[in-house]
Amino acid sequence: MTTVVGLCRSFRDRALARCFHCFPCLSDPARRSSLGLKVTLVMLHLIFVGILFLFDDDLIEKTKKEPWYTALYLSLFFATLVQYFITSSSSPGYVVDVMRTFNETNVMYQKSSLASIQPASSKNGSLIVTVEGSQSGRNFQGSNPSSWTKLVMDMYPPGTPVRSCTCSYCNAEQPPRAKHCHDCDKCVLQFDHHCVWLGTCVGRDNHCKFWWYICEETALCLWTGILYISFLKANFSRAWWKDVIMILLLIVLSISILFLLLLLLFHSYLVLTNQTTYELVRRRRISYLRRVPERVFPFSKGVCRNLYDFCCVRSSIYSLESLPSPEELEEKSRPYTCLDVLTCRCC
Repeated sequence: MTTVVGLCRSFRDRALARCFHCFPCLSDPARRSSLGLKVTLVMLHLIFVGILFLFDDDLIEKTKKEPWYTALYLSLFFATLVQYFITSSSSPGYVVDVMRTFNETNVMYQKSSLASIQPASSKNGSLIVTVEGSQSGRNFQGSNPSSWTKLVMDMYPPGTPVRSCTCSYCNAEQPPRAKHCHDCDKCVLQFDHHCVWLGTCVGRDNHCKFWWYICEETALCLWTGILYISFLKANFSRAWWKDVIMILLLIVLSISILFLLLLLLFHSYLVLTNQTTYELVRRRRISYLRRVPERVFPFSKGVCRNLYDFCCVRSSIYSLESLPSPEELEEKSRPYTCLDVLTCRCC
């Protein structure tokens, strides 16, 4: 008996070793868990849509008469899955990448003037690092770390020690709004949260993709829920076992719709006010937000500018926002008046 158990274990170990050799991503427990969640999410989509087409004969007949309706629905279904994989495979924007890009930009500027570093206007208090002819996330070899340190320190109030701005895990100077993610083991620019379903962080570079994924997922769930209700109205009590399955799936779908709607509204609010989930939840624990009054959004540039920066800023531009001055905070905390509304101060 012991010999049989030993042979089984040996066979299992060899099979796992061969599997890990062919698929290195499965050797990491965190990546294996993330891959399992992705497969589960895709299977849930296929189950909900597949059962609908399997049970609903009226939908099949409608597809034959009005193929455009089903084509739109399936287009939204595939677009949602594509957007999910695009978001899950995108980089949230890591501090080490922008640091290397900044240092490489300095070297390129000094040698051939192919790249430039441009300070933004004092109105928004941000710094833009423009790398001409290269893409965001390119793996440059860093060369002058002191320039990055000076840049980061200029974003904090005078007198801020370097140690309080340096990550104790990856030893990199963090710009404001950056945070170290223990799941990714990297510092993320404008860290929002780590999404287990995506298997990656949501940050500066992929927050817009994440918002669009939530929007598409919400629309798909709403449309699917309408089709489920239509089926139950037209076919209720014809086959009780079908009704039971559809009702159970509809309950799960309703909970998902409620969660997605709340999540979509929450992130829309964050976008309009230029906040992150981490800043909103941990406001009193973040050193640079403790002195900011409640209901004052220190990084907000107005609704229109916030939307523009969120949706239209190119990925080849790194916008590092410095902390607002006391004068800017006082201006942001001033109550709105009728004249401010007419002059579009909120925009």
